[in-house]
Amino acid sequence: MDDQNKNLILATVLSFIVVLVWFLLFPPQEQAPTTDDPVAQSQSEGTGGAMSPAGAAETATAQPLIDAGPAADAPRVQIATPSLSGSISLAGGRIDDLQLTDYKVTQEEGSPDVTLFRPQGQPGGYYALYGWVAGTNIEAVPDAETLWSLDSGEVLTPETPVTLSWDNGAGQIFRQTYAVDDKFMFTVTQSVENTADSTIALRPYGLLRRHGEPSDLQNFFVVHEGLVRMSDGELEEQGYDDMVDFDVDPREGAPAERIDVSESGWVGFTEHYWMATLIPGDRAFRSTAKYYPDPDVYQTEAVLAGVEAAPGATVEVATQLFAGAKEGETIKDYEDAGVTRFFDSIDWGWFFFLTKPIFWLIHWLHSFIGNMGWSIIAMTIFLKAILFPLAYKSYASMAKMKELQPRMEELKAKAGDDRQKLQKEMMELYKKEKVNPAAGCLPILLQIPIFFSLYKVIFVTLELRHQPWIGWIHDLSAPDPTSIVNLFGALPWDAFPPESFLAILNLGVLPILLGISMWLQQKLNPAPADPAQQMIFAWMPWVFMFMLGNFASGLVLYWITNNTITFCQQYLIMRSHGYTPDVFGNIRGSFSRKKAEAKK
Repeated sequence: MDDQNKNLILATVLSFIVVLVWFLLFPPQEQAPTTDDPVAQSQSEGTGGAMSPAGAAETATAQPLIDAGPAADAPRVQIATPSLSGSISLAGGRIDDLQLTDYKVTQEEGSPDVTLFRPQGQPGGYYALYGWVAGTNIEAVPDAETLWSLDSGEVLTPETPVTLSWDNGAGQIFRQTYAVDDKFMFTVTQSVENTADSTIALRPYGLLRRHGEPSDLQNFFVVHEGLVRMSDGELEEQGYDDMVDFDVDPREGAPAERIDVSESGWVGFTEHYWMATLIPGDRAFRSTAKYYPDPDVYQTEAVLAGVEAAPGATVEVATQLFAGAKEGETIKDYEDAGVTRFFDSIDWGWFFFLTKPIFWLIHWLHSFIGNMGWSIIAMTIFLKAILFPLAYKSYASMAKMKELQPRMEELKAKAGDDRQKLQKEMMELYKKEKVNPAAGCLPILLQIPIFFSLYKVIFVTLELRHQPWIGWIHDLSAPDPTSIVNLFGALPWDAFPPESFLAILNLGVLPILLGISMWLQQKLNPAPADPAQQMIFAWMPWVFMFMLGNFASGLVLYWITNNTITFCQQYLIMRSHGYTPDVFGNIRGSFSRKKAEAKK
């Protein structure tokens, strides 16, 4: 391969890395709706067109949005579990008030609990609603405006379910029983007692309704937010912008996508760390995702098969609702309990075959160590140990390359400007000395997917959120909070705000250590023959120091640990092959040469 092709490949790889990291650091932002946007106004006022689980039956009666006033005044049943607090509104029987008691919005003292569900009429209204679609011989079914009565139970806890009832006055009594475990799974049992003289037919449904996009939407391609559903073993992920672009389905009266699930599945909305999903269980149902432009509402539905109730009979259907935090072990426990592929509701990405093992390895280590930062360091040591045989061959080859450096300089001087001759003689030298110049690239190629997989795990999974390491590192999922701009807090001014372009200058202690570790590691590697390549590689540690400065502290910690172990391995392996690197001597020699050149 001639120098021109080598330069082209090098430039392409470096350009790809720069562009990729740029989009990681500065993802495009979507503009929030302004106050004069009629769609945003209709959302906040609670007005708009009719919406229903129309997929339940082609002739289903529309279920209108209820006004914010009656919903706010309706009686409520409190929810109190070890993991959740909130209430169920008797207006529509909606679970529309839910907080996650184990998670705070920020790490500041007095920070409120994370809120998942909010009533309609509040900013970001978001709730679950259950009901029936009328079939034959039935005059009225409960809808979003139905005011239910409390039959049994006063507070919903893991030990005490609550039951609501409603009599339609035409021979049918509807009941909804809510149960919840000590984490995030609700079980909703819908039943209808038929006291009339004829058999009735109807279909049960559950829906999740979200008024507008989440206020804290990341808009970051590393993590999926929006529609997530499993349909007979096939996972689908679509963002809110994808739902807006759905084709209008005349059966739904709105942009929608319907899937007929024959065996099992679930459907809902996922956020960065939180999720709500409807889980009908191992039965057939219609999974629908739709968007109402006016009043800017996103909705998912699970509509079950029709049921019949003979005179004097009662029929009931039990489904589940997950509403809570995407804790890896909790999600896996629900999957083991029968929720098909529920663990895949966490966005593991393309490298799932790496992200899942890395996730379990970190948390297995954390169960012994008790600190996520030290667990990341231990995981890095474990991975380096696995890759050591390959690293040994690579560093042994690089040691030989270092030994050949003076001879390569002689060949370069003899060849002059004849690059073809130089390339030929260098290849002959490599062949004679049995050296593979590309061997040093192998550890780097292996590190790239591990690096991105670990970045995915740190950014996406909840378990590193607000997890401290030592001293000033209080959140491994956030950038290093210190900044060289104010000498790490010694000067009386703040660092640049995160939204500022100059925030890239907010180098903390960890990013600086990263740059130094990359620079020292580079001193052990043979310098490229091409001066242009030498200059590029000389700048790379400092470029990466700035580029990775705003990455999660846990990721930077991994990179520093990896570089340090690599440096030690490479140094010892090169010494074992008869070459003793004088890293600091090279550094001193470099400064001396520059000083001598300056005097001239």
